[in-house]
Amino acid sequence: MLTGVFAPIPTPFDERGEILEDKLIENVNRWAETKLTGLVVLGSNGEFVYLSEDEKVRLLRIVRENLPEDRPVIAGTGCESTRNTIELTCKAAEAGSSVALVITPHFFGSGMTSQRLHRHYTELADASPIPIMLYNMPRNTGISMSVDLISDLAQHTNIIGIKDSGGNIAQISQMVRDTPDDFAVFAGSGSFLLPSLFMGAVGGTLAVANVVPNLCVDILEAFNAGDYDRARDLQRKILELNASVTTGFGIPGLKAALDLLGFYGGPPRLPLTPATDDAKKRLQELLQLCGAL
Repeated sequence: MLTGVFAPIPTPFDERGEILEDKLIENVNRWAETKLTGLVVLGSNGEFVYLSEDEKVRLLRIVRENLPEDRPVIAGTGCESTRNTIELTCKAAEAGSSVALVITPHFFGSGMTSQRLHRHYTELADASPIPIMLYNMPRNTGISMSVDLISDLAQHTNIIGIKDSGGNIAQISQMVRDTPDDFAVFAGSGSFLLPSLFMGAVGGTLAVANVVPNLCVDILEAFNAGDYDRARDLQRKILELNASVTTGFGIPGLKAALDLLGFYGGPPRLPLTPATDDAKKRLQELLQLCGAL
């Protein structure tokens, strides 16, 4: 089973929106020194919707070549069509990715019925050379996968888990209850990591893990050790910072926080724009409160 804490890493751009390979390698080397289980490349925080296919494959290769072999790389390979998703997933496998994280197609949102999503994921899982992890992200897609659909897909031997970013603890609890024991349910945000663990989740892919990776892993380790008081204290500690690098200041805020910590965050790719000075000031305060600065 896939377990642990993964950071969905941002893509480093220069002011013209070009990918900075050297900065990506520097960041990967620093994350490799933390307690993170592995990295997610081409997730929402990676601005994957702004990248060409060639750029996506290039990023996957760079991260895989520079991350220690024992650290898995999860590749975001979701596209709008089943055909393109299969093609990108196969290329991600060739680039050395361990698992494909596949967001729901959503452009034709009203047409994405459970029946069509079931066929999409089943055909992908049948064709994919690497395991598939479902990605439920209703805030960005406008689509929330039902527990019935997830439990049906979980029966497929090549669909091994789900990242749920919806934050509905009741639904996460039902997912754990209604899926096989070896199906990995991951929290998709640091805001509900510990509640998800209490209900049976086994890890998380968390934006906030980019900036306080060891603190996020500490929550999981304290929970697994039965030290629930410590786990609760740590969960409370990251709440405000997590909100700021997700819904609060978004990807520009996450990148600004990385800059403050000595990583390379840099600007987002247009049409997103950099964080404001006020946002940077607040992020600095929150990083200090968490002990990261």
